[in-house]
Amino acid sequence: MRRAVTRRSRLLTFLAILGPGMVAANAGNDAGGIATYASTGASYGYRLLWALIPVTISLAIVQEMCARMGAVTGKGLADLIRERFGVRWTALVMLALLIANAGVTVSEFVGIAAATELFGIPRYISVPIAALAVWWLVIHGSYQRVERVFLTMSLVFLSYIAAAFFAKPDWSSVLSETIRPSLQNDSEYLFTLIALIGTTISPYMQVFVQSSVVERGMTAKDYPQIRIDVWSGTIFSNLIAFFIIVSTAAALYPYGIKVDTAADAARALAPLVGKYAETLFAIGLFGASMLAAGVLPLATAYSLSEAFGFEKGVSHSFREAPIFLGIFTFLVAVGGLVAILPGLPLIRVLLVTQVINGLLLPVLLVAILRLASDRELMGQYANGPVHNLIAWLTAAVVSALSLIFILRSVAS
Repeated sequence: MRRAVTRRSRLLTFLAILGPGMVAANAGNDAGGIATYASTGASYGYRLLWALIPVTISLAIVQEMCARMGAVTGKGLADLIRERFGVRWTALVMLALLIANAGVTVSEFVGIAAATELFGIPRYISVPIAALAVWWLVIHGSYQRVERVFLTMSLVFLSYIAAAFFAKPDWSSVLSETIRPSLQNDSEYLFTLIALIGTTISPYMQVFVQSSVVERGMTAKDYPQIRIDVWSGTIFSNLIAFFIIVSTAAALYPYGIKVDTAADAARALAPLVGKYAETLFAIGLFGASMLAAGVLPLATAYSLSEAFGFEKGVSHSFREAPIFLGIFTFLVAVGGLVAILPGLPLIRVLLVTQVINGLLLPVLLVAILRLASDRELMGQYANGPVHNLIAWLTAAVVSALSLIFILRSVAS
């Protein structure tokens, strides 16, 4: 009986903390993520599936480092950057985060606009309502309630798994392209590859997962459960990315259909639900956008508040944390306002924001690596050789791709 109670207690403990890693990883499958993966499959078939393997490993390791730092130090990423590196480095990292996060916040509301327009609802009606809903949920809800809503929303991604099978892809080609890297030396291919990396290892995800661990009061003793949460969230989210690419590659690529609108991306679900493809895609896109529309402004508010020493936390009132909640409110408002501008090319906007993420990612990765490797700060939980090798390799590859992309863009 005692053993059964102990097992049940452990299970409940695990379920209680399951969240930060899962939410952060799946927030990467937001409007920009879905647009990027759908565009990748439609434009290149299965040829970029190989990139998901190193990207998945890199994401899990980077997320794990940030979650571990939060548990061991009890401080957010921006706090540690300010304390260890000083004001100049903090300003550089915060500027990179602000640029990336502002753009992606806009993209989330662009995703909401694209989704609701498939239902025939104009963006100037749907976007303000969605922005108010996100704001109310965070401002008036507890952290646990917000997290549960985010996790529930992430379940809409499961439809892409079924869609991939119903599209009847050539599984031998899928396997071959997944394990055999293929590279192309052209700007559009590099653009797509950087967008793929940028949407999967988004800078704001690292800030959010560390701040979430701190917010929930997790410590080093929770590290085993935190690691499970991070890895399970990463694998789940990137499996969804895999099936989005497979489904669009099978349904769109053979016919030369590019993803220029949300309706184009919805066609990948046609083998599964036929004429209801647009409806299902719209529901998934809306849920994904709402998930990240809450996570992203929160991550930005956490990072800026930590960097400059302001009170932070969604459990606080406006009187207790005016700067933190003010930043969150400002980003939601700006994201909603920009998204309702007439004439925005919605899918292209979503892709460009992911490229910006990829270009700015190395700045944050260098800071994370230096902190997680600091034995004075992390003690026995400091990075080992394997962590450092993979993480530094990720930073080097992303930096190299970014530089090549910029040079080719300037040359052309």
